Amino acid sequence: MSYSHLSIIERSKLEILHRQGKSSRAIAKELGRHSSTICRELDRATSSQPYQAEHAQNAYEERRKASVSPGKWSDSLAASLEEKLEATWSPEQITQRFRTEGRRVVSFKTIYRWIYAGRLVRGVLQVLRHKGKRQKPAETRGKFAIGQSISDRPKEVRSRETFGHWELDTVVSGRGKSKGCVATLIERKTRLYTAVLMPDRTALSMEIALGVAISQYPTGTFLTATADRGKEFACYANLETTHNLHVYFADPYSSWQRGSNENANGLLREFFPKGTDLAQVDDEDLAHSLDLMNHRPRKCLGWRTAHEYSISIVSTFDGVYLESP
Repeated sequence: MSYSHLSIIERSKLEILHRQGKSSRAIAKELGRHSSTICRELDRATSSQPYQAEHAQNAYEERRKASVSPGKWSDSLAASLEEKLEATWSPEQITQRFRTEGRRVVSFKTIYRWIYAGRLVRGVLQVLRHKGKRQKPAETRGKFAIGQSISDRPKEVRSRETFGHWELDTVVSGRGKSKGCVATLIERKTRLYTAVLMPDRTALSMEIALGVAISQYPTGTFLTATADRGKEFACYANLETTHNLHVYFADPYSSWQRGSNENANGLLREFFPKGTDLAQVDDEDLAHSLDLMNHRPRKCLGWRTAHEYSISIVSTFDGVYLESP
């Protein structure tokens, strides 16, 4: 519906015509307005004094101010949003998690606007997460061609129907900077993510690191593992024998077959950007980063965290509740 409010000029004409004894219909015809508009305007005037354009205009402006919504901003809401942003949650994760908890919520677009306007976190855009993929350098490490192919992996693993199936990979330091790296593991169903520091990218270091990671969980937590054919996974036979684990290998140049791990590694890079010397990272810093990641609500988990979902799955392996280390 398109319309415009009376202006101060129209109100002045109305006042003059009203003083001349003109009817509401006559005034409406003179001003090109509907008679109901004129009647309502005159009814707002008090009975103790005649209609005055200046007073009517002032009253109109006060009504306009009162009609504007104060908005959803509040100091308490801002404090809650900043707490989650500092915990590396994205605006969408904050909005959806608040909604599932029945808390006061604003749209994630509003959160972005408040950040860009400097109302949240003083406008520091570094709290926002990166988006998209970066170009990977050409792979130069050795590979091997033995071991079970991913095509032999049970279908239930691909469909994420059951718990206990993991994807493996490594995150490395800047090229030529250090041999230090990180073995990363993610459970396909719950997206529970963990990592272990390694001194180098050898099969022996990977075998030790995976042994450490597996020992931190109840027996039966690791049923299968899917990795690429990097030489650090040449220890797969020892892993299968020692930990009763079935290891499968993704096809060459098919990182999407380990998509959960690739995505999680990208999120880990927010804490340890490319070029970081991972040999200088200590266990406490890595554990803190993993804790933040596993306590973020995930869209694919119905806005639960990986930690919450892994516990809710049933976790009575050996009578021990499954929790992230």
